[in-house]
Amino acid sequence: MTSNNMTEAEPVAPSEAVPAKSVDDRLIDELVGRAQAEGLQLTGEGGLLQQLTKRLLESALEGEITDHLGYDKHDPAGKNGGNSRNGTRAKTVLTDVGPVGIAVPRDREGSFEPRIVKKRQKRLSGVDEMVISLAAKGLTTGEVQAHLAEVYGAEVSRQTISTITDKVLDGMAEWQNRPLDAVFRYAARQDWDKIARVLKPVYTATTEEAALDRFAEFADAWGKKYPAIVRLWENAWEEFTPFLRFDTEIRRIVCTTNAIESVNARIRRAVKARGHFPNEQAALKCVYMAIMSLDPTGKGQARWTMRWKTALNAFDITFDGRLSAARQ
Repeated sequence: MTSNNMTEAEPVAPSEAVPAKSVDDRLIDELVGRAQAEGLQLTGEGGLLQQLTKRLLESALEGEITDHLGYDKHDPAGKNGGNSRNGTRAKTVLTDVGPVGIAVPRDREGSFEPRIVKKRQKRLSGVDEMVISLAAKGLTTGEVQAHLAEVYGAEVSRQTISTITDKVLDGMAEWQNRPLDAVFRYAARQDWDKIARVLKPVYTATTEEAALDRFAEFADAWGKKYPAIVRLWENAWEEFTPFLRFDTEIRRIVCTTNAIESVNARIRRAVKARGHFPNEQAALKCVYMAIMSLDPTGKGQARWTMRWKTALNAFDITFDGRLSAARQ
């Protein structure tokens, strides 16, 4: 039986889901607004970013020890259950926003191994990457030290900076020992440009016959002074002639020196900024970091691919689709 006093319930429209990003944006706006209202600076010592970093790190550490022990903080399940929390210890770590003091939780058995900030870790990984990036731009250890002190208020010793940059040594050794093609210089430096001008018509010739004619002219002009160069070309002629069948775009890519010049310019800039090096290893480390900094994220490879579109099409046609097949 239905009561006269009861009315049919009106359908309730479901509440519209709020995208997570909108919630995050509102939270950020609220935090920034409160900081500004309270006169709290966003960056620098004691600023909002440092406080947020502290809270995030401590929250992550608390989650780690909860996973380690198997119960939440103040949970009665942990009472008389063997291992338990044993307070915290103070620790200061250097972060992207400067030094941050955090409370690291401990357990009674001493078996807790934090991962977000490991034992004896004094810097977060982003700091090491920043130091290596600054060094790759040619800054000395003293200049990196001054930069960290001025921008982040962090006191970092020169020895620490040197230790951080030494992390590239393993990669540098591997890079140094990579296999290289043999390269020989048979001519005096003052003749390089002249020889290059006379050889250019050889490798830009449209046919093998035309290339032979141009090479004969080169041999007549320079063969007496540099017979080893003529012999080198003659011995390698069979390997060279397939190059003449390539499309113009492929030849241009093979012959261009822009990429090499770009690398050399970066190395010269880094070396000039440093001025001098205490030993050979320091010089090699500077060169290696300068080269690695050319494309630290790998995104440059995508840009270079775009610039190679015409040449890539020519390669794909010349090699019967093998290039596009490899990308599938």
